[in-house]
Amino acid sequence: MTAQPIVPDSEHKGLVARLPAKARAFALLARFDRPIGWWLLFWPGAWAIALAGGLAPLGSGRWNLLLWFLLGSIAMRGAGCVYNDIVDRDLDAAVERTRSRPLPSGIVSLKAAWAWLIALSLIGLVVLLQLRLEAQVVALASLALVAAYPFMKRITWWPQAWLGMVFSWAAPVGWVEVTGGASWTFALLYAGSIAWVIGYDTIYALQDIEDDAMIGVKSSARAMGRHVRAGTAIFYAIAVGCWAAGFWRTFADPLALLALVPVAGHFAWQVATLRPADGAGALARFRSNRMAGFLMFLACAVVGTAAAL
Repeated sequence: MTAQPIVPDSEHKGLVARLPAKARAFALLARFDRPIGWWLLFWPGAWAIALAGGLAPLGSGRWNLLLWFLLGSIAMRGAGCVYNDIVDRDLDAAVERTRSRPLPSGIVSLKAAWAWLIALSLIGLVVLLQLRLEAQVVALASLALVAAYPFMKRITWWPQAWLGMVFSWAAPVGWVEVTGGASWTFALLYAGSIAWVIGYDTIYALQDIEDDAMIGVKSSARAMGRHVRAGTAIFYAIAVGCWAAGFWRTFADPLALLALVPVAGHFAWQVATLRPADGAGALARFRSNRMAGFLMFLACAVVGTAAAL
């Protein structure tokens, strides 16, 4: 049986490849070479803004809020990656796909990594100050979840569920920023986003399943075992179900539910074509969730705008 090639953890492409070697190392530490991460962090916030009616009327909606959330997602995803690598530097050195990262390889020192983490966090602070006080409080509440996440893979078989809470946190921030408070609609949007994250990060974890087993790292992919495709399908179905309920609360019309058909179809394609032993294929399907997030954003924009008119 031919071994599957290891998918590289860092890809020196585009602008990152043109940077000087030292600057490139810091860009790689923050995963600027892998924009999929900040898109996945950004989309739940964009959904909340759109579904809450923040983009309507089209001429005077808070479209600038999307740009602030995107900047915040880029900065805080980078900060989260740096923090994760600081905590996981010993584990990363033991995994073939991650041992070339800047910290375990020694390209960036631990002290420099902490300084870079602080710099990225300050950018996040600038974004935070653009929000109303209630949204600032909600955003700051995520710090405990973020700080604990790197340790979850040592504690639970479901670190993806914890990541789901972290990577979906922009949804409550965006909702509170637009509406000033919480609601059951927001709760359904957030719950669905958590299920979505569990689904796509289970796919992502398939790349490391053998190394994780050797070094004792836990993951939903390992927990599901040979049922990983069915398990991923269940979490995607839960996501769509939660979002459908949230849409119905926003705009009680069967046409609102039709807005979810494209994203549901995208999830079906991911599951139907997923081959757990194919690391490159798993990575491609994980990355395709940038499009899934965009399709969900369009659905939220249509339903949120219709409800606001």
